[in-house]
Amino acid sequence: MRSLDWAIVVAYLVYVVWDGIRMTKHTGTKEGYFLADRGLPWWAVGLSVMATQLSAITLVGTTGQAYSDGMRFIQFYYGLPLAMIILCVTVVPFFHRANVFTAYEYLEKRFDVKVRILTSFFFLISRGLGVGTIISAPSIVLSIVFGWNLTATIFAIGLSTTVYTVFGGVQAVTWTDVKQMIVIFFGLGVCFVVILWSFPTGVSLGDGLHLAGSLGKLNMVDTTFDLKEKYTIWSGLIGGLFLMLGYFGCDQSQVQRFLTAKSVAEGRTSLLMSAFLKIPMQFGILLIGIMVFIFYQFSAPPIVFNRAEVAKAQQTEGFRDIQTRYDAAHATRRDAAINFSSGGESARQSYIDADKRFNESRKEAVAFVRQTSNPTFNDVNYVFPTFILENMPIGVIGLLIAAIFAAAMSSISAELNSLATATTIDFYRRLYKPEATDKHYVMVGRATTFIWGVFACIVALFATNLGSLIEVVNKFGSFFYGSLLGVFVLAFVVKRARARGAFFGLLCGIASVWIASLLTDIEFLWFNVIGCIVTVFFGYLISLTVRNDPKSDESVETLI
Repeated sequence: MRSLDWAIVVAYLVYVVWDGIRMTKHTGTKEGYFLADRGLPWWAVGLSVMATQLSAITLVGTTGQAYSDGMRFIQFYYGLPLAMIILCVTVVPFFHRANVFTAYEYLEKRFDVKVRILTSFFFLISRGLGVGTIISAPSIVLSIVFGWNLTATIFAIGLSTTVYTVFGGVQAVTWTDVKQMIVIFFGLGVCFVVILWSFPTGVSLGDGLHLAGSLGKLNMVDTTFDLKEKYTIWSGLIGGLFLMLGYFGCDQSQVQRFLTAKSVAEGRTSLLMSAFLKIPMQFGILLIGIMVFIFYQFSAPPIVFNRAEVAKAQQTEGFRDIQTRYDAAHATRRDAAINFSSGGESARQSYIDADKRFNESRKEAVAFVRQTSNPTFNDVNYVFPTFILENMPIGVIGLLIAAIFAAAMSSISAELNSLATATTIDFYRRLYKPEATDKHYVMVGRATTFIWGVFACIVALFATNLGSLIEVVNKFGSFFYGSLLGVFVLAFVVKRARARGAFFGLLCGIASVWIASLLTDIEFLWFNVIGCIVTVFFGYLISLTVRNDPKSDESVETLI
């Protein structure tokens, strides 16, 4: 990176931290610190909802996913619009009417304190793991840029974001999210234009997409119904629907966003904003990954995108032989790609064959690194940051690195704030000190924010080699979201449901998902369906063993 790039990144980071800290004036009360006095406009809430999802994982992991696997990941989001409509009708008015700080606080009013504590506990576990994974993505970028040890970069990005979240609360989180979304969209737009401009003379966008399409990279609909297939239209419409219902309707990091809205109507509008914009936004990010793939058809990609692993591997004689074969395979594929647009079916087949040989030579290099250096090595998360640093012009590098940091900080801060809210409200206030002052609860909220920030950094140390980070974070969530959704289905829909049924139903749901993950080859999106159905089924059956209580029925009528 040049001086201009450094200046852009440093200026951005200093501004974000300063902007977040200056909002401490709005955080003197627990209502202000945790819910921004329930006075934020719908468009700010909507952008914050999207920013919480649009983490650095999305920019780094999704682009790398598209580079290696194409556009089929978009099917993951096909259930989102329907999920948002359902939540607008049900969850938003329920939570606003209950006047709660957390989603799980409502469950105590509907069931009892044990159900509230158990659901909040599982949220803390799932979201604590998730935010650790989110920190991994920008840490990878920092480790490439600075050449630092990954551990140092993890704590640098994690704790710097924790600072302004500790002081500014949800008010700082939301308004910095709004500004960060602007930086992200602008950076991605510039990236797209620069990649297109870098195509060889005579190669148009249409030619490039035709190349990618010949390899199946543009497939966005797979009608195969197979529980062992990760991304199909059915896993997206069914498994994705349950995941989105669980995430946006039961996860405090999202519920807290629309609880800050001024009214039920504005809370609903903020969710609908995400329903209409999320898929186009995700399509655009995946398209950036496809553009990187097309670019590397004509320019030699690194044999392995992790520079540190390449440097170690290049010291061995065996790797140098692999590099020679790799370079030859790329040259053959490049020539085939150039001839592709002017040739017929034979040219198309020649290109497909050349790409197959190229991929085999790259797999050989990855296998060599795993065997000689790092058994857990996976470089899909290094594709986009390495591409930026090696191919973007001066100034644009700084802008895109800043965009990755913006995406990271917006998600990390929102997740940490929600973790602190649940810890303070559901555990500390409810179980330990129910009558303290607002100042005391704000102090506890800040302390727990810092503690969760450190915990997330520790999780991040183990997340970088688990594969595509966008998949890892959703796998973590899928172990819990379906079962948590099942508890809320019992609360909202099943009038006969009782506290005992909800409590043990949730435990059965969580257990069923873990059993499915260990004993079957079912893909993770379907875990959300399994967890929800098992929780509702056993929750209802167990509730039937509880004596019918007229007072409990009266409470249900009041809340539902």
